[in-house]
Amino acid sequence: MAKNFKDLSEREILALAVSLEEEDGRIYGEFAEGLREHYPATARMMDEMQAEESEHRARLLDMYRSRFGDHIPFIRRQDVKGFVSRTPVWLVEPVGPKAVRKSVESMESETRRFYALAMEKVTDASTRKLLGDLAEAEVKHSATAETFEKQELTPQIRKQEEEAYRRTIVLQFIQPGLAGLMDGSVSTLAPLFAAAFATHNSRDAFLVGLAASVGAGISMGFAEALSDDGSLTGRGRPMIRGAVTGVMTTAGGIGHTLPYLIADFRVATTIAVIVVAVELGIISWVREHYMETPFIRAALQVVLGGVLVFAAGLLIGKS
Repeated sequence: MAKNFKDLSEREILALAVSLEEEDGRIYGEFAEGLREHYPATARMMDEMQAEESEHRARLLDMYRSRFGDHIPFIRRQDVKGFVSRTPVWLVEPVGPKAVRKSVESMESETRRFYALAMEKVTDASTRKLLGDLAEAEVKHSATAETFEKQELTPQIRKQEEEAYRRTIVLQFIQPGLAGLMDGSVSTLAPLFAAAFATHNSRDAFLVGLAASVGAGISMGFAEALSDDGSLTGRGRPMIRGAVTGVMTTAGGIGHTLPYLIADFRVATTIAVIVVAVELGIISWVREHYMETPFIRAALQVVLGGVLVFAAGLLIGKS
């Protein structure tokens, strides 16, 4: 059970301070590693902040040992009430410099509040001075980070970081998602409309469309996940790409399958055709916006493929 901050002893407060500085330093290290390849300037700032946290931890350890000996109670932020749960931004790929800087601001603010409250609880003069020095150091830490951003993160570097982040998002999420959406929207047209025009029964068409969508999603998801491990291409974790592709493939097929929940076959088919047109328009827009393909060319390519598959389904269904 978590303890109230007011119930902590001076020994526990110092032990908690050591734990907080160690945790913050490790998080800055994770940020630095995640940013180093594409955002070297921000990674360098994280390295400097990690070094400062390591120095703070060393000072706290010296103070603790001089007062209480070598054994340090195992107490962490989650063991004390009042600390806000942190979103593990450092575990999310790709990690972006804006999210990192926002997370760092939150961490620094929380640490300053902790030291201010700890000073009110501690009676030993030397410990109070150390906590006050560290609180002041956290303020300077934030100021140093702001100065670094202004001096090192020039508009050109920020633009480069934003472009690098955009490329990463496109590689790891947009491309696999778009591939899935295109496959789901186009490949399921033939079986869906073949079943619809062969049976003139909405329920039968819905079941075929649902099976085709789910099957295509599973197939595309596995194919994407097994295509490469992302180490050389920079396309990120294969399981995440596979999940994105699979979900978007299924969504692409489900979109024009759902209208067949309507019992009236003609109404359902009319709505399904409209949904297909919307889907193809969305695909064309995504290709223009993220893949730098002119909208007219993207629309012609997508629509041509869709029309051919639709025609194949229609001919098979009426044969």
